[in-house]
Amino acid sequence: MTVNENPRAMLAIAADAADAKGAEDLVALDVSGPLPLVDVFLIATGRNERNVGAIADAIEDALLEAGHKRVRREGRREGRWVLLDFGDLVAHVFHEDEREYYALERLWKDCPVVPITLSNPAPVE
Repeated sequence: MTVNENPRAMLAIAADAADAKGAEDLVALDVSGPLPLVDVFLIATGRNERNVGAIADAIEDALLEAGHKRVRREGRREGRWVLLDFGDLVAHVFHEDEREYYALERLWKDCPVVPITLSNPAPVE
């Protein structure tokens, strides 16, 4: 199965918002084959709990502003792994340690990577 236009548009919005807040290692996976209710996972890393929260807030605000409905949000209080479920797109914003520990890319390694094109990439420091 391939990702259709709505999840691709959502991915672009979410990736731009995450990048603007300094997210690192953005990866998108097409999980539409094994998961019938989700098309794309966006995985991002924040450097610390505050950065994880800022990235998650930016993604959520951008998608809500674009008219997408949030289904669920988990993990914001702890700031270690925030999950934002927008139906076709689920964003996982990890603290570096949790990203390495849970290794979603390894867990979903059979799923194709979806290219991410940022509209205005943040400068690399």
